[in-house]
Amino acid sequence: MGFRLEVSRADDTAAGRTLKIPEMGLELKVRVDGATTGGVLEMLDTTHAPGFGPPPHRHRQTEIFRIVQGKYRFEVDGKEIIASAGDVVTVPGGAAHTFRNVGPGIARQIVTVLPSLHSRLFFAALATMQRQHNVSRRDLMAFGRAWGVEFLVSTDPAEPLYAGPGDGESANAEASAHAA
Repeated sequence: MGFRLEVSRADDTAAGRTLKIPEMGLELKVRVDGATTGGVLEMLDTTHAPGFGPPPHRHRQTEIFRIVQGKYRFEVDGKEIIASAGDVVTVPGGAAHTFRNVGPGIARQIVTVLPSLHSRLFFAALATMQRQHNVSRRDLMAFGRAWGVEFLVSTDPAEPLYAGPGDGESANAEASAHAA
């Protein structure tokens, strides 16, 4: 199956295109769905509140992040990278990674995922799980396994499951700015 014509308008409010997961400080809009590309890739527009980002994880998909607004701290296989508006970070499939909005305001990025993870379904299911109950580490890891995503969360229940405002920032993150 090949690519098909689809137009994703900036002001599109079609049902299911925009997903909000407040627990992760995330608003996500699927701009190009994997169904449009025969599963080859998908493109997401994500917005993160200050201090937020996903827990460390890995999956087979390669992700290309183009920072549109704000500043993110990425950690990819133990290497810290500070990326600001206009920067592009490529995370190879299988790499352990996470990122966090380290700026004072919202941060936005366009994410290309290759091959498709079926992010619309993944994030809709994750949002539903978040709304239904307080998600434990065990819940998150089982959820991820079903999607081929390994969440690399701490076993220490005192540590937050998701990065959020006020969680400890790396003291040397600025020193590693724009590492390549």
